[in-house]
Amino acid sequence: MIKSTPPMGWNSWNTFGNDIHEQMIFETADVLADSGLAAKGYEYLVIDDCWSLKERDAAGRLVADPVKFPHGMKAVADYVHSKGLKFGMYSCAGNLTCAGYPGSFEHEFIDAETFASWGVDFLKYDYCYHSPIIPGQYLYRRMGLALENCGRDILFSACSWGVDETHEWIKTTGASMWRSTGDIADSWESVKNLAKQQERLHPYLGHGCFNDMDMLIVGMYGKGNVALTGCTDTQYKTHFSLWAFLSSPLMIGCDIRHMSQATRQILTNDEIIRINQDPACRQPFKLTSFWSGDDVLNYARHLDGGDIAIGFFNLNDHPATARVNLDEMGLPHSTGKTLAMKELWTGEQFTVTNSTIIKDLAPCDCAVYRARIIDQP
Repeated sequence: MIKSTPPMGWNSWNTFGNDIHEQMIFETADVLADSGLAAKGYEYLVIDDCWSLKERDAAGRLVADPVKFPHGMKAVADYVHSKGLKFGMYSCAGNLTCAGYPGSFEHEFIDAETFASWGVDFLKYDYCYHSPIIPGQYLYRRMGLALENCGRDILFSACSWGVDETHEWIKTTGASMWRSTGDIADSWESVKNLAKQQERLHPYLGHGCFNDMDMLIVGMYGKGNVALTGCTDTQYKTHFSLWAFLSSPLMIGCDIRHMSQATRQILTNDEIIRINQDPACRQPFKLTSFWSGDDVLNYARHLDGGDIAIGFFNLNDHPATARVNLDEMGLPHSTGKTLAMKELWTGEQFTVTNSTIIKDLAPCDCAVYRARIIDQP
């Protein structure tokens, strides 16, 4: 499968961990379809680890846990599809999954065929308990080939956590997205840590293979499987904006059956999603941060059609100021051009003067703009 923009959807792991079952998945599919999330682009519903029995059957095939999924995975997939959604599942490149269930090592082709027979559209493929003597690129190429030959179009989501220099070989595997970091936790420190890890990896994202910064924690509020301290709505807004701006897949991790209004507003911001899904998928570039320190991240992206996305992200717990020069974006004063700016959370609009943007930021807050090139006044 070739994906031209970052995949969007929902995954069970962040909130539910091993506490997954058929009824919860059906209810989540209902909400994903009926709440407007699917209409915004969140099309994949993915069941993560802990869905199977601890042993394969006599034919060597994976078996869904009959207590958790009494009607089997084909019935679950059919229900998800009936809602106009796509269905995703989980396996692992090792002997075991991260939670200790059977992995797909040396069962790649039979598992791909099984997933296809169930109607799977997305496979998250983890990296626990993998062979210590077989390099990761070989393990992911195996499953990539198996999926390409299984008779169904299945998105390959590689989850090797960015280890073993994943960025150097991931595009050889057929993966449409790849985990560029370790696991996220529901805390502001985790968001800051993962965001800062991305800088050296920007050159590796693009059409067909997107850097996955892990699933969103927006709306978890310190509850669920990866819960720690939780975050404020401002921090969740900045987290979502960073993931979207840096072209990460947007996979919701909260329990959408109980979304707050603030969570819904963050996850459904049309203009932020539009930047994430920009058809050009151009690489973001970091802008010089004058006197702002390392915890103010300034980025820009040239968008399809000639606009520029500009994002200022204050990772500090105190106010800060972003200061950038238009010259870095290709607009020195000598061009006679400047930018008409629109902030995508507040609607604030202004025209840049003196080829410089200065923006005060509240603690843990961000400002994301879509900028249009105009003649200098």
